[in-house]
Formats: sequence, structure tokens, C-alpha cells
Amino acid sequence: MGETLEQVTLLRQDEAVRLDSTRIVELVAQLGESGAEDVICRALEELAARLSHTERCHREGRTDDMRRSARSLIAISEQIGMQGLAQVAGDVTHCIDRGDRIALAATLARLLRIGERSLGEMWNIQDLRI
Repeated sequence: MGETLEQVTLLRQDEAVRLDSTRIVELVAQLGESGAEDVICRALEELAARLSHTERCHREGRTDDMRRSARSLIAISEQIGMQGLAQVAGDVTHCIDRGDRIALAATLARLLRIGERSLGEMWNIQDLRI
């Protein structure tokens, strides 16, 4: 028989989200406040959809589609200053390219956590207005 555990430790995964405010300032300078807000809102909606799609592709074993979706996350994230999210999406594509399923599962979980937190932070900024 196996051992009985009396104590379980829950590891709290709490990572700081990195948003590049300089990128937002650049968007406002290029597009004006209203234009920047439109771009950011559309990007946030697309990021949410792509995160969900990436996770669904992983569940369904559609690695090629997952890789394309993660690559699009990089481009969209960089456009609005979500460097941390872009970095982790790149890590996901590297795991796919190496064929490392265990690292992919862990890195995808990290992508989803950071993606959720990044979206929340950016929506909070949007609520304060650019």
C-alpha cells in the first residue's frame, strides 16, 4: 500500500505581469487617443480568443494549429506592449518545435495564467482611460 499524506502544500503561482507603457504612449502618439483605444480593445478581444483557441488546439492535439495560434499571440501582444505574454507565447512555440509535450503542457499553463492576468491589467488601464 502507498503512503498516506497528512499535509499537502499548494504552490501559489503568482507572477508579475509586464506591460510596456511606452508602447501605449507610442500608439496614442501615432493614432490619437480614440484610435489607440480602438486598436487596444480589438487586440484584447483577439488575444482572449487566441488564448482560448490555443488551449483548445492543445486539448484536441492539433499541434500545427496551436503553433500558428501561439505565433499570432506574439504579434498581437507585442503590438500593445504585453512583452511578458509575447515571451511566453514564444516559449510555447519552442516547446512545440522541440516536441517536448511535458514542457509544452507546463508552458501552456503559464501562458494561460499570464494571458489572463495581462488581459485583466490591460482592461484596468482601459477603464482608467488612456
